[in-house]
Amino acid sequence: MAVLAREGGPEGLWLRAERQTRGRGRQGRQWESPAGNLHASTLVRLRPNDPPAPTLALVAAVALQELVESQTSGVAVEIKWPNDLLIAGAKISGILLERVGEAVVVGFGVNLDDYPRDTERPATSLRAITGTAPDPAAFLDVLAEGFASWLARWRSEGLAPLRRRWLEKAHPVGTALAASAGGETLEGLFEGMDEGGALRLRLADGTVRVIQAGDVFVL
Repeated sequence: MAVLAREGGPEGLWLRAERQTRGRGRQGRQWESPAGNLHASTLVRLRPNDPPAPTLALVAAVALQELVESQTSGVAVEIKWPNDLLIAGAKISGILLERVGEAVVVGFGVNLDDYPRDTERPATSLRAITGTAPDPAAFLDVLAEGFASWLARWRSEGLAPLRRRWLEKAHPVGTALAASAGGETLEGLFEGMDEGGALRLRLADGTVRVIQAGDVFVL
């Protein structure tokens, strides 16, 4: 495991593992990821005037999207609510937030060199897209800078600039989605994001459901 420390105390601390053998995602899902990919986490200590903690997912998604797209030679990288990145419909990364008291651990997994072939949904990697893979340590250096920049804006400007940037890079309005939330599965069309960062899903009957948390898939 590598440690990347930056100025600013605990919030400048990043932990990076060379490989994952017991990775954990949403709803306790587990997977393995080999050396050459990025497996890293950082800590955000919440302050009294911060926006709602779950919206750190937007900070993480926007920071990572900017970096990944900068390395794809013009290939578009889309954000799937709230923070997965897709290239041509295939998942290239995942982000998991876990709150412990007044701190949030933000974990990043990015397929730089390799990707799983046996997943329910298609996956890809930067090597598969571009023919080369960046060094994970160098990739993390740039990610840490971008995350710190967007985190500062989250605190000083609120959600508005993050929401605008997120919507610019999200799959288009009207994209067909399936959302599993609150014990039910809904299918509808992407209707954007509300002011608080929740997903708006337009159902077949024309009603719009607001999804605060859950699994979302592009159909």
